[in-house]
This record gives sequence, structure tokens and C-alpha cells, in this order.
Amino acid sequence: MTLSFTLDPELDPALHAEIAGLWTAASNAGGAVGFVHQVTEEEVRAAGERQFAGTAPDGPDRLLIAREAGTGRLAALLVFESMRFGPMDHWRLVVKVMVHPELQGRGHGAALMGEAERIARGWGLEGLKLQVRGGLGLEAFYARSGYVEVGRVPATIRVAPGDDRDDVIMWLDLR
Repeated sequence: MTLSFTLDPELDPALHAEIAGLWTAASNAGGAVGFVHQVTEEEVRAAGERQFAGTAPDGPDRLLIAREAGTGRLAALLVFESMRFGPMDHWRLVVKVMVHPELQGRGHGAALMGEAERIARGWGLEGLKLQVRGGLGLEAFYARSGYVEVGRVPATIRVAPGDDRDDVIMWLDLR
């Protein structure tokens, strides 16, 4: 099934609820999307209120969602985050990249990353930066979208006592 993308959708209560459902499912399936334990939708809603407070068409952060073209189901999302610092205004940080676990393996993640790149190029950005949790194989996924590892901070993400993961920094050069 193909995806339909929307940049800066209206964040009404219905979309907030859909996002909370997607984020909870992604996190509880082991996704590295901000939590390291099983979460409830209430916990995710609280984090979502903070994450999406700055997203707006004219705001510093921008939300990109993807829906299944036939069903309208929320399939994936990501956020372009500004550093809010003039000397870094020529690139964005990409955060909260997630595809619903029931829809993974269908190319939706690659399509989402391709759409993010297309949008960033349209804005005239020179690069996109990601930070990923090591130990999950995410580096290979993002490498297929053109990102290269540019740094690694060892053992800075504590998933559980005795389970520390690297913070892997990846960059997509758009120049």
C-alpha cells in the first residue's frame, strides 16, 4: 500500500490520539523513539505534548506524517527539529522517526526518509542529522537512505542497568 504524506498537519485531538497510539506501539515493540521501557498511551501523550508544542508551518519544528493511501491509517511520522541557533539554521535534526510495527517491512520507513529528504532539499537545507541508539541495527537502515555515521558517543544511553548503548550520530549531506 502506498503512503500519502502531510507536512504540518493540523494537530487536533484526533491526530494527537493517533500519534500517541503509533508512538506507544512503536516504543513497546522495541523502537528507539524516546522510551526504554514499556509505556502507556498516557505517558506518551505527556511526552507528545512537549515534543509537538513547537511544530507549526511557521514554527521552528515541523511534523511530517504518512498515512496509508487506501485506509487513511497513520503509518509513520518524523519531526524536523531546528537547533534555534542562527549558525545552525542550514540543517535540521530529524527526530522521532517511527513506522507502526504492524506496517514495518513494507518500505514505509524508506519512503518516509525519502520524503523527508525531498522536503529538506525544497527548503534549501544543506544537511539532515540523526541520532540513533546503537545495538539495534538502525545504522544500516539509515545508511540505505544515504546517511553516514559521523560520530559515536559510547555507552551514553542507559536502556537498563548494565545495558548501555552508544549514541550514534549520522548525517545526510544535501549539498
